[in-house]
Amino acid sequence: MAVYRVTDTARVAPLFAKWPETMIWSCLQGCMGSAWADDQTAPTAALVALGDFGFLAGQPQPQLAAHRPEDAPDLCILVPQSEAWARCIEQVYGDRAQRVQRYAVKKEPGVFDRDRLRALAAELPEGYVLQPINAALFAQAKAQQWSYSLCGQFAGWEDYRRRGLGVAATRDGQLVAGASSYSVYRQGIEIEIDTRADHRRRGLATACGAALILDCLERGLYPSWDAQNLHSLALAQKLGYRPDAPYPAYEVGERPPHTGHL
Repeated sequence: MAVYRVTDTARVAPLFAKWPETMIWSCLQGCMGSAWADDQTAPTAALVALGDFGFLAGQPQPQLAAHRPEDAPDLCILVPQSEAWARCIEQVYGDRAQRVQRYAVKKEPGVFDRDRLRALAAELPEGYVLQPINAALFAQAKAQQWSYSLCGQFAGWEDYRRRGLGVAATRDGQLVAGASSYSVYRQGIEIEIDTRADHRRRGLATACGAALILDCLERGLYPSWDAQNLHSLALAQKLGYRPDAPYPAYEVGERPPHTGHL
């Protein structure tokens, strides 16, 4: 079976119906990512790929599970729509695919307590500065492995300036933590949070996350959150999100050092 790049994403949209994942929406809306299918006109199976992630929907097809776009990273996180897709991934990759549990949170625009978020954003340790991600900080983020995902899905500073949104914690002018748009869709962003290893456990992720959520709310954008682990889920709850449900995913490839929630 051949795998085809889909340019008319409306053709694969029904396969992803009722899947409340903003990275899927980003692709279907033509904002970011790419779509692939078993047929260009009447697809029965599809893959949406964006950054580290691949979302598989429709009738399970091994060729789609195995497909890696040219810009795919060393580690790919495959999310199956069903247990049938999960079995397909396991059959294709065998021991190379590690099943993990991720944690969705509810998408509730009116749930946030802005006063609490302002208080959390203000709890910054002495010596740190909170500021919007500018061109210099964008360059720092892209140049370092630990922070790359903060801005990595954008073509360059002008692209990020136009469509992205982020808050950085700096010390002596150096980026040490941040909360930013991993991806964008028409109604909002998917949040990425990273902290440099030697600056963790100081409340920087909380302050950056609170400030970014406030910025999104002021702009009428929804700050979507998806938790990689229970630590990320706890931070999400601290910021006002409510848990939805855990779901399975598969990590295929080698994971680089990474501190974000995505």
